[in-house]
Parts: sequence; structure tokens; C-alpha cells
Amino acid sequence: MHSAVLLIEFGSIILGLGLLGRVAARFQFSPIPLYLLAGLAFGEGGLLPLGASEEFVAIGAEIGVILLLLMLGLEYSASDLVSNLKSHYPSGLVDCALNALPGAAAALLLGWGPVAAVVLAGVTWISSSGVIAKVLGDLGRVGNRETPVILSVLVLEDLAMAVYLPIVTALVAGVSLAAGSVTLAIALGVAGLVLFVAVRYGRVISRFVSSDDPEKLLLVVLGLTILVAGVAQQLQVSAAVGAFLVGIALSGEVAEGAHTLLSPLRDLFAAVFFVFFGLHTDPASIPPVLLPALALAAVTAATKIATGYWAARRAGISVKGRWRTGGALVARGEFSIVIAGLAVTAGIEPSLGPLATAYVLILVIVGPLTARYTEPIAAWWGRRRATGTPDAASPERESAGAPGGTGSTGATGSTTGTPDGAQPAEAAGSRTQSSVND
Repeated sequence: MHSAVLLIEFGSIILGLGLLGRVAARFQFSPIPLYLLAGLAFGEGGLLPLGASEEFVAIGAEIGVILLLLMLGLEYSASDLVSNLKSHYPSGLVDCALNALPGAAAALLLGWGPVAAVVLAGVTWISSSGVIAKVLGDLGRVGNRETPVILSVLVLEDLAMAVYLPIVTALVAGVSLAAGSVTLAIALGVAGLVLFVAVRYGRVISRFVSSDDPEKLLLVVLGLTILVAGVAQQLQVSAAVGAFLVGIALSGEVAEGAHTLLSPLRDLFAAVFFVFFGLHTDPASIPPVLLPALALAAVTAATKIATGYWAARRAGISVKGRWRTGGALVARGEFSIVIAGLAVTAGIEPSLGPLATAYVLILVIVGPLTARYTEPIAAWWGRRRATGTPDAASPERESAGAPGGTGSTGATGSTTGTPDGAQPAEAAGSRTQSSVND
């Protein structure tokens, strides 16, 4: 009987996701907010709480995050990763400064203490690689000139988690400095080892995984990814970072074949992840912390847009691409919830959990919208300012006021033509060069 209920509930979830996806496609926006709202409706304190399928959905959600990060890693080769880290690390520092400080300041203003400040700083700092990867795919921007810049910022954040999570774990547990240092050293050693293997022996790994049979290729790639992710998590490194590094290690035809085979699975389990996030959010816990969460979301959405704009400008991307970069980085998600969960489990601050949940829920809904509409709104505002000036008719003024250089924006928001000042090296960061929309 239990298995029958599980099948009915899980089948209903999948069917509902399909219908919501159709609604989103009909109105041309990302389905992620609808998935989250569905999870709220059928989660704890919702309209019709689900019970039997909760554990199964939780496993599916974890696989969803792993697949999202694997597919993100497949867009890079190991050499691309190293070169982008070398060239974009200043963007990572700016990202940390602009987005972690508001969270830390908010915790201190609320009187939660230094440990809670470190935790909330991480919640507001880290963008959701899973949500952003899904949104870039939904909007058809994976091959855009600005996408390597977005991925570089996300990579720096994900790798920073290999350092940050052990530190937070030690702080909330109240362990000694020596024990915390050992945990951090293990995490850094594992992340560095996997990255070294990916860079040095990526081709060997690709030859080992390669197969002309799609079934065998799918099983080996999926099994290897989940295995590495599990080992990474067991060693206090994020499973998502482990999956990302597996994607980095695969190259050439193997990466292309794996991308084609895994895309449907990624979409299925990613949708399950967003529903699961909503299932574990009690709607009754949100109203008391809604105002602080809204204020923090507004501030850090603006700082993320500024971060993306600055990083894209530094990379020589056109103005339209800069706004798209900033808008794409707004969403927070899985890492923020993991960080807040560590503090909640340790009993650091009772209000931290609901605040983080409301904050992430706001930005995970707003994020896909800013990814789509930040650039058109900025272009509209630029045209309005230009036409409102006496000398707007002069060619020089119009040229300076045009936000997109020589490109034009299509239905998906991607730019055709060559953006002003775009560097050819930026386009080389993505493996989907056949679909570059620059």
C-alpha cells in the first residue's frame, strides 16, 4: 500500500511539473518559480502535504543538484578553467566583498552575534549555480559571449565553498582551532587533488569513459559523477563541487555525448529539486521575517547585478552583455540553504532559518526574472534618458547611449553581431561554440 501511495504521489508531482512547464513556456518565462510555489502548496503547512514520497523526492533533489553542476562543468575544459580562474579572480574578490558584507551586517544589526554573521554572509554571497544553469539553458544563452564570465564567477564561488563550508561547520559546532584546521586542510586537499587530476589526466579519464554505445556512456558518466560527489561530501567537500570537477575532467566527444544524453535527466531531477525546496518550507514561518528578508534581497540583488556588470565590463563584454551577466547572477538557492541549515541544526539563532528560507525563496523566484528582464529594462531606461536630453538627436549622443554596441537583441535576449570590445578569449570558455550567440 505504501509503495502504491508513493507511486501515486511521485507520479502526480512529475505530471504537475510537466503541466507547469507548459504554462511557463506558453508565457515565455522560466518554470522555476512555479516549481517552487508548487512545493510550497504541497509541503509542510501547505494545502495538501505529501508524506509517502518525501524521502524519494529528497534523493531525486540531490541527484538534480549533482546533474546541474555536472552539466555546468561540461561547458569547460580543464585548461579553460585554469585560465579563467587566473583572469577572473578579481571578479571573485569583488563578488565576495559586495555580497557577503550585507549579510554579515544584517546579522549584526539584528543582534545575532559573530557566528550568525559569518553564516548569513555566506547565505547572501553564494549564487545558485543550479538555478542559474537552468535559467541559462531556458533562455538559450549557454553559448553567449557573456556566459563564460557568469560561469567564472560561479566557479570561483563553488570552489570557495570548499574552504568556507568547513570553516562554518567548525564555527557552529564550537570545535577547537586545531580540529577546525584539520577539517579545512582535508577539504582543501581533496578539492586540490581532484582539480589536479582533472587538469593533468583529463584526457586519460575521457578515454576511459568514452564509448560508442550511448547506454554504456550514460551509465559510466552518471555512476562516476555520483560516486565522486558522494566521496567529496563524505570528506567535507560539497557534492556539487565534486560533480562540477567531474564535468571539468571530461572533454571532447565524451563531453558532447554526455551532454546530449544527460540533458533530459538533468531537467527532470532539477525540477524535482526545486519542488523539494518548496516542500520543506513552512509558509507560516515566512511572514514574521518577510520585511528583513525583502530588504536584504533588494540590497543583494543590486549588489549581484553590480558584480556581474563589473566582471563583464572587465572582460570586454558589450553593455547589453554586462546587464545580462548581472541579472543572471541574482538567484540564490541550494548552497544558501545548506549554509543556513548548518546553523539551524546547531541552534545558533532560531530566526536565522526562516529568514534564510524567505530570502532564498524571494531571490530564487526573482532571479529568473532579473536574468530575462534586467537588460531590456536597462536598455529602455537608457533610451528614455537619451531621448529626454536636448542633444539626443546627434549621432554621437545616440552612439554613446546605445547600450548594446553593434549587436541586436533577439527573443531570448542573446546578442547577435560582435559586441563592442568583446575579447575573442571570452568565447573560448564554452564548449558549445557551435551555438555561440555573440
